[in-house]
Parts: sequence; structure tokens; C-alpha cells
Amino acid sequence: MNTGSEQKNRGNGHSLFEKIAEAPAIALEKTVDESKKIASAIGKQKIVKKAEDYWHLLGPGLTTGAADDDPSGIATYSQAGARYGFRWLWLASFTFPLMAVAQEMCARIGLVTGRGLAANIRRHFPRKVLYFCTLLLFAANAFNIGADLGAMAQAVRLFVPNLAYGVLVVFFALLSLILQIFTTYKKYARYLKFLALILVSYIFSALMVGLPWRELFYSTIIPTFTFNRESILLVTAVLGTTISPYLFFWQTSQEVEEEILAGKTSVKSRLGATDQEIKKMRADIWSGMFFSNLVMFFIIAASAATLNRYGITNINTAADAAAALRPLAGEGAFLLFALGIIGTGLLAIPVLAGSASYALAESFNWREGLYLKLKKAHAFYGVIIIATLLGIAFNFIGLDPIKALIYSAIANGIVAPIVLTLIVLISSDKKIMGDRANGRITKFFGWLVTGLMALAGLAAIIALI
Repeated sequence: MNTGSEQKNRGNGHSLFEKIAEAPAIALEKTVDESKKIASAIGKQKIVKKAEDYWHLLGPGLTTGAADDDPSGIATYSQAGARYGFRWLWLASFTFPLMAVAQEMCARIGLVTGRGLAANIRRHFPRKVLYFCTLLLFAANAFNIGADLGAMAQAVRLFVPNLAYGVLVVFFALLSLILQIFTTYKKYARYLKFLALILVSYIFSALMVGLPWRELFYSTIIPTFTFNRESILLVTAVLGTTISPYLFFWQTSQEVEEEILAGKTSVKSRLGATDQEIKKMRADIWSGMFFSNLVMFFIIAASAATLNRYGITNINTAADAAAALRPLAGEGAFLLFALGIIGTGLLAIPVLAGSASYALAESFNWREGLYLKLKKAHAFYGVIIIATLLGIAFNFIGLDPIKALIYSAIANGIVAPIVLTLIVLISSDKKIMGDRANGRITKFFGWLVTGLMALAGLAAIIALI
């Protein structure tokens, strides 16, 4: 009996000593586990914080890039994919740096001078040049607004065929006007920023159709081109819709609007730009232009993988592309593609009308800016209204949307090289830009873009004659 009692006491003692011995190790283990949990939580918070900081950094560059992929642009990219398959995917990687350099020069002009692009051109160049450019820009944008309104109406009718085309055109035009005129700039800018995310639908729609990634990779890095009238016109259309004059004027003016929103209400207070402002602007611009060209890439890819594969090689409008996708790629891809047309139209029409208004108002030294109330900028908002009304009218006089885009492309082909020349000259002038003037690399790419747009515009005009 003593032996049993001794074993029990020895067991209790062993258990006690074992617990004492284990205590430090257990404490260490728990500390390590808790540290991992804390580190993981901190890591997640850092990721979330970085994502939030990046989102807040994005602004005019994102909305400008997204507005570039309007329904007219979607139709152009869809036609490129339908007609030539994956062979023209290289255009997306080719236009990205060119577009980004052009828009960065515009943004830098706005940040450093505190004025819009037209106001700078008026101060440093003959006004006849400015008036010629802005009037052509206004005409081109009005045609483009008309084509975009028609595309949006057609997209809605894909879902509800019984809705009247004319009623939808007027509805979208009025909605756009109400948002521009009666919404504060702060809310309006936020609306445009979130609306830009609708472009993600094109990436998803392309992924849903199933893509041959090896062929995509090859077509992205190996340029191919056929020298004929149709190819020249289509490449010109792609260049014209990605590097477009209305984006130049909009980008510059939006940088100024952002500064006014930050409390810099006079030109004097807006002069110059800090290193932090330039860094933020560049991140915004290059992110927005990358996003724009990425969407272009996937629209061409989706059209090539479906329409071209099944022999559908002629697309007239973005709605045609969406309708053709339905039986080939399924309801999901069709739905995303069609909704994207409506969303990008709501984003692009204000940019088209607004850029024309900024250009004309600055040309004639009118009060301008979306931050102003209607009663304080009648002429500025009047131009927006007139451009939108002309866009509505084009849909009721029987103007073919493709012809509207051709007219728009011709006007842009004439205006783009002239405006780009002025942009490069202004942004390279140290008397205007100080130490923020173009460096050698930026200047080289600036003139390269100008030369390419001049060649494209000339080639398009010759091909159409």
C-alpha cells in the first residue's frame, strides 16, 4: 500500500515538475502564435492601407484614361479584333507609353501654370491657331457625343427592345447634363472616378470567353501590319481614339480643378508644383493610361477569340459587338460587355462636352470650371448644353454613327498634331515651366507622338479621298 501511495505522490510530483518545466515553452509557443496573428493582422492592415492610399492618389488621370474607352472606342477596338484577330494586340502596348507621355505633359502644364491648356495656348501663340483648333475640337466632340448617345441607347435596347431609341438618347443626354451642371465638382469627380471601374467588365468578359494565352503573348510583343486602305484607316482610328485632343484639354483643366478644390482659388496661388505633387500626378497618369490600354487589349482579345473565330468580321457599333457576343460567349460575357457600353458612355459624354467647353471658354477668356455654379458661368455651361444638344440632334437627322465617327476622326486627325506641337513647345519652355520643363527623353517621345499622329491623320485623309 505504501508503494502505491509513493507512486501516486511521485506521479503528482512528476506532473507538477513537468508542468513547471513546460511552462516557459508553452508561454513561448503562445507568444509566437500571437505574434504571428498580430503580424498577419498588421500585414493585412498595411495591404488595405496601401490600397486605400493608392485609390485616393488616383484622380484626373484615372477618369481621363477611362473616358478614352468610350462606346466609340469600344466599337473601334471590337472591329480591330473581329477583322484581324489577335494580330493587332501589340497596339495596346505600343500606344500606352505614347498616351501616357502626352497626358503627363498636359497634366504638368496644368499643375505648373495653374491654367488650362487653351489658356496657355492663348497666352503664348497666335489666337487664330487656337480658335481653329477649338472649333474643330468642338465639332469632333459633338459628333462623338452623338455616336456615344446612340451606342448607349442601342445597348439598353439589347435588354429591353421595346424601349424607344429616341427616348433613350434624350434620357442619357439629360442625365449627363444634370450631373455636370447641378452636382458639385467634388461629388462629380468622385462619381467619375467610381464609374471608371465599369471598365473592369471588359476584362472579365474577355476572361469568360477563354483566351489562347500563348497566341496573345506572341501577338502582344510581335507587331504585324498589312499596308492597305482598310488597315491604315483602322490603325488611324485606334490612334485617334487613344491619343485624342479632347483628352489633352480635359486633363489639363482637371488638374486645375483639383487645385481649386484644394483651396488654390487664384492663378497666383496655383503657380509651380512641388516634388510630391509631380510624383502623385505621374502615378495617377501612368496608372490611368495603363488601365485604359489594358481594357483596349482585352476588348480586342475578346472580339478576336469570339467574333473573328466564327467569321464575324464587320462590327459597326459597340452594341453590334455585344449582340454578336451573346450566342458565342454566353449571357455573362454579353451582359458585362453591354453594361460596359452604358457605363463608359456616362463617363465619356461629360468629358467630351466638358473638354470642348473648357477649350472654348479659355480661348475667349470666359469664366470656366465645373466648380462654379450655373449662374456664375453661363457661357461655360452653355457650350456643354449646346454640344450635348447637337449630339442628340445627330441621332434624329439620320446621320449614320459610323459616318459621325469618320467625321470626328478627320477633325481629330487635323487637330491632334497641331495641339500636340503646342503642348510639346509649352511643356519644354523653361520660361513657362521652369525646372519642370520636359527632359530629353520626354521631349523625344513628345515629338514622336506628334509625328505619328501627323502621319496617321494625313494617311486617313488620303485614304478617305
